Amino acid sequence: MSNSPLVSYTKLSPNHSGKRKHAIDTISIHCMAGNLSVERCGELFQNKERQASSNYGIGSDGRIGLYVDEANRSWCTSSASNDNRAVTIEVANTVAKDPWPVSDAAYKSLIDLLVDICQRNGIPMLLWKGDKSLIGKVDQQNMTVHRWFAAKACPGDWLYSRHGQIAAEVNKRLEAAEAGKDEEAMDTKQFTSCADTGDNPSAWAKEATDYCKRKGIFAGDGAGNYGWQKPITREATAQIIYNLLEAAGMLDKLPDVK
Repeated sequence: MSNSPLVSYTKLSPNHSGKRKHAIDTISIHCMAGNLSVERCGELFQNKERQASSNYGIGSDGRIGLYVDEANRSWCTSSASNDNRAVTIEVANTVAKDPWPVSDAAYKSLIDLLVDICQRNGIPMLLWKGDKSLIGKVDQQNMTVHRWFAAKACPGDWLYSRHGQIAAEVNKRLEAAEAGKDEEAMDTKQFTSCADTGDNPSAWAKEATDYCKRKGIFAGDGAGNYGWQKPITREATAQIIYNLLEAAGMLDKLPDVK
C-alpha cells in the first residue's frame, strides 16, 4: 500500500495501531482547530500522551504532510472501526473559531489529495448523504466525520457543509480520468491492432506490400492481417526499420548516436 506522491513533508507519528484490519474504503476529513503548518501538526502528533494522529495534514499554504502511513490505522476519529477503514486528513483553519474556515489553497490540495487517494485505493467515487446511520455502508456513503463518533465540532461547519460539494468535485475529476483512460485505450487499439483487416492493400501498393511480406519487413499479426490502410505508431515504425535492416544484414552497420 502506497502513500500519496503529493506529500511534501513527512514526520511519522508513533501514535497509530500498526497495520489496518480493514481495506481502505472511507474518507474522514478533519479540521486542525487552528492555523497549523504541516510541520507544527506533525510535531503535535509526536506527543504520545496526546494519543492522536492522522494519515495526512494540509496547511493553509496547501502543502500536504504525512504523519501515519496509509497502510496503518491512525488515531483520529475516536472510532477504531472507522480509523481502520478510513484515510484521515487534518486541514488547517484560517480562523480558529466557528465555522472553522479553510484557505483556498488548502481546499484545492484537499480535492487533489482525495482524487489521488481514491485512484490508488480503488474507490470509484465519493458518496455523501450526511447520514450517521449509514456509517460502514460504503455503497451508500463512504465519507465520515469525527462529530459522529465523539462530542466534537470537527470538521467544523465550513467543511461539513461542503462535503457534498467536495464529493462532487472529486467525482468529476475521477470520471474525467476514467474517460481519458478509455479514450487512450481506444486510440491505442485503433493504432496498433491489425485484427480483421486482412491482406488487402490498395492496387497501387500491391507490388511493394508483396515485396515487404516476402522479405519479412512486414510480418502482420500472424493471423493473415496486415492493416495496410491503418495509421502507424512510432513503435511499429521502429520494428519495420529493424526488420528492414536485419533483412539487409545491416543491423550492425549503423553507428550509434553519440
